[in-house]
Amino acid sequence: MVPALAQWQPQAVKTDASFRSVSVVGPDVVWIGGTKGTFVHTTDGGRTWQTGNVPDAQACDFRDVKAVDDQTAYLMSAGLAEKGQARIYKTTNGGQSWTLLYQTQQPGVFLDGLDFWDKQHGIVFGDPINGKWFILTTDDGGQTWQPVPPEQLPPMQPNEAAFAASGTSLVVQGKRNVWIASGGATSGRVFRSSDQGRTWTVAATPLPAGEATGLFGMQFSSEKTGMVVGGNYKQESLPGANAALTRDGGQTWELVTATTPPGLKEAVALLPGDYLLAVGPSGTSLSADQGQNWTRLDLEGFHSVACAKGTCYAVGAKGKVSKRVFKFK
Repeated sequence: MVPALAQWQPQAVKTDASFRSVSVVGPDVVWIGGTKGTFVHTTDGGRTWQTGNVPDAQACDFRDVKAVDDQTAYLMSAGLAEKGQARIYKTTNGGQSWTLLYQTQQPGVFLDGLDFWDKQHGIVFGDPINGKWFILTTDDGGQTWQPVPPEQLPPMQPNEAAFAASGTSLVVQGKRNVWIASGGATSGRVFRSSDQGRTWTVAATPLPAGEATGLFGMQFSSEKTGMVVGGNYKQESLPGANAALTRDGGQTWELVTATTPPGLKEAVALLPGDYLLAVGPSGTSLSADQGQNWTRLDLEGFHSVACAKGTCYAVGAKGKVSKRVFKFK
């Protein structure tokens, strides 16, 4: 199966907000989160777009979004809790109104990622407090959130944290699996739970980490097979190792070929036929063999991407939203 390589098609989204999160429910239903409390939504594959602002959330930067259906979605705001920016919102009427489900002003809380296994069970995480991830789970669709006890979590390395860069530093799979990707320390690591976040283990990857370097995005095609991508956000075109593969659910990771074009990759998505699409500020890459080889598609810069059945939506700075349809022959 070989994809016909279409081009990215810019979408008519009327906002200058910057986007780092996108979630799809099939090829036609898309939710996007952005700066200045902005959300963007389509239910017709991008023919028309709704752009709105969550009331009283002008200071919020929605770095993660979870689409449930054409009417229901969650938005997670990354930012300092002390400044009122650690929030989770939900809509059940297509964005006409939003309910504030969660907010904290606990010092040190900075949310990084949000995801849901199903309509009731979800998880959100943030940068470490006292050497452990800040993790909350919900069993009632986000109405209430319970903290995961710190003693259930592996200790963090000095300066280790997560990059709230693409909404994919945390991903879930199946009914119970969840992974968190880190950076900032000496090597990128992946934390894994197989019981909806109650207990955790951690594994090192062969990818480098540092002040501006680490793992930015993940994708799991099954409970065993996954890929993580990353790089250096201060040197976005810096060549070097930026992708790793697991075949055992994240217990061990192996280096794969660096992407073409090189540099920071912030998100990776699955296409039909097990093709992988990786995006970042330095361009778009495609692999047909789990990262052993990469094809340069273009030099378009994006922060995140989400795909369904070969239809992909990518988002970036200053209101950038593009659509690309891969047709497989």
